[in-house]
Amino acid sequence: MAVVDTQQILDEADKLGQLVAQHPAVAKYKSAQKSVSEDPDASRLMRDFERTLDTLAQQEQRGLPVTDAQRTQLESLQTQIMSHIKVKALNLAQMEFVDLLRKVNQTIQSKLVDAPSLRPGAGAGPSDPRARG
Repeated sequence: MAVVDTQQILDEADKLGQLVAQHPAVAKYKSAQKSVSEDPDASRLMRDFERTLDTLAQQEQRGLPVTDAQRTQLESLQTQIMSHIKVKALNLAQMEFVDLLRKVNQTIQSKLVDAPSLRPGAGAGPSDPRARG
C-alpha cells in the first residue's frame, strides 16, 4: 500500500467538501437560514430566545436560581419560535444537514475501524499484556 501524505488527504477533503456543498440538503439549509434572517418576526424571536438563554446561563453561573417567571418566559418564547413556519423549516433543514455530515463522518470512520492500532484500547499500552516483559 502506498504511503499517503497529509497534503493528499487535505486535497481529497477539499474535493469532498466541494461535493457536500453541492448537496441539496446544504442548499435547503442555507435557504432556510436566509429566510429566517430576512423575516423580522422570526429574527426577533430567535434573538430574544438566545438572549434569554444567555441571561439564564449567566445567572446560573453566578449561583442564582431561575425563577418561575423566567422559566415561563423561556417556554413562551420556545413555543412561539417552534410555531413559526420559517423557523420550523430551518430546524428541519438543519437536521437534514447535520444528518448528511454525520453520514459522511461515519463513512470515513468506518474505513479506520479495520486498522487494529486505531481501535480504542488496542495496542501495547500499560493494560495490554503484551506490554509486560
